[in-house]
Amino acid sequence: MKRMALAAAMAAVLLSGCGGGGGASGVAQSDMAMPERALKSQAPADADYSRESAGKTVTSGVKVTVQERQIIYVASVTVRAKDVTAAAESAKTIVTGAGGHLSKEESRAAEQQEASATLEFKVPPARYQEVLTAFGRDLGKRLSMTQGTQDVTMEVADVNSRLKSAQDALASLRTLLGKAKTIGQVLEVEREIQNREAELESLQARQKELAGQVGMATVTLRLVGPAAEVIPPDDEPPGFLGGLAAGWRALVDFLKVTVTVLGVVLPWLLIVAPVVLLFVLLVRRGRTTRPAPAPEPEETPAT
Repeated sequence: MKRMALAAAMAAVLLSGCGGGGGASGVAQSDMAMPERALKSQAPADADYSRESAGKTVTSGVKVTVQERQIIYVASVTVRAKDVTAAAESAKTIVTGAGGHLSKEESRAAEQQEASATLEFKVPPARYQEVLTAFGRDLGKRLSMTQGTQDVTMEVADVNSRLKSAQDALASLRTLLGKAKTIGQVLEVEREIQNREAELESLQARQKELAGQVGMATVTLRLVGPAAEVIPPDDEPPGFLGGLAAGWRALVDFLKVTVTVLGVVLPWLLIVAPVVLLFVLLVRRGRTTRPAPAPEPEETPAT
């Protein structure tokens, strides 16, 4: 009987934990029926009680809670600057002054005219538009800008609900663990506790990630030098022309790399080539001056 009672208790805990995602499935039927019984007990005994007055009685005690929207802001800006390095430092100053910070930076070392850099910033949503305006105004000529938003209000509410249900289920399982009498029961409850703890950690990580994305907007800034070629994604021709343009750029890049490698190897060829040529000449001269071996006498057959 004790084993059956423990199994029934674990089943109730699992059902309450799995119902966390729906937000209301973990509520018992008796609790759901309480408001209905309360309304019936509060209804007047008058026979002329109308449906309209009943509707007013139902909604009069309900307090509506307006949930704050959870929005993720993402933007990408491309700016042509005279000095990429100086523009990158100015961008960092702008973001720091707005309460943000630099999260990622990549730069391409080249001549100043063709230099480029990509910086990813985290900016408070309240200063988001201000930072975008400053990038296009203070760093150089803005070539392109894209913005996007994502409403994750429902996802945040769902994660919070599931996290609360997982915490309650884990607390109930730990209570059951103290009531277990046999080794089999202890192992069964501990195994379920481990599963719930893993689920809880996953939900906590997702909650933290969503909070970080909502709390700070992501702005990606791409800086290019005066002579750097930039083709915005929206302006790139599709189909055959797009493939032709991509192939031409690949060919130009290959020729640039080939010429660079040739420039690196050429000084070494000027030194190594004469040495190799001299060695080949000496080997050939040694072969020509060496006397030919004398022919061996022919043996006469015995009669």
